[in-house]
Order: sequence, then structure tokens, then C-alpha cells
Amino acid sequence: QVQVAESGGGLVQAGDSLRLSCAASGRSFSSPTMAWFRQAPGKEREFVASVNSNTYYADSVKGRFTISRDNAKNVVYLQMNSLKPEDTAVYVCAAASRTLWGIRQWSDFDSWGQGTQVTVSS
Repeated sequence: QVQVAESGGGLVQAGDSLRLSCAASGRSFSSPTMAWFRQAPGKEREFVASVNSNTYYADSVKGRFTISRDNAKNVVYLQMNSLKPEDTAVYVCAAASRTLWGIRQWSDFDSWGQGTQVTVSS
């Protein structure tokens, strides 16, 4: 099974940028689809973005966030620009052992990290 670990969270101001990283490890890095989810206090967990041969984004982040992956380094990135206070959440990386097309649910994935806190002040 693949293990994933996030890094790069922090406290920023509205309008700033931040890049999250998700490092994957395990017997083999064979996760065709990687994704980011987030959960804000008192809110449901929500899909943010995913990547395989395509990329998919939630409407709330489309045009501001970019997901990418470096297979040579076994890392997935989430570049977040024009951050808003409503982006404040714990961001969690997820890995799937198969190709998943489109916007997916948390339960579609097989491995999840512990999460990294992103706080955007107004």
C-alpha cells in the first residue's frame, strides 16, 4: 500500500500563494490517480483537485489552484494562488490504485495522509 505525507501548509494572507506537496512512498508508487481534499471546521470534507493523465478541479478553486505530479520524485503538488479566507482548511492528500476519472469522493481512494493546515487571514 502507498503511504502519503503532506507538507507546505501555513498561515498566509488573502491574495497570497502557497504550494502544498504530497510525497508518496511504499512498495511501489503505483497510484494512477492522486488527489487533494480539504475540510474546514464545521464543514463537510470536500474534493479539491485530482490528477492522472487529466486534471480535475472543484468549481470553488478552478482558475486559482493547479495540481501537478512529478512521477520521478513521487510527489504531487497543489499550487494555490489568490488564496481566500474560505480556503482555510486541513488539506489531505489521497492516492488511488486505479485510474479515477472526474471529481471523486473520499471513499474512492485507498490511502490518505494526515493533512496539513492552511490558514488564510483576511
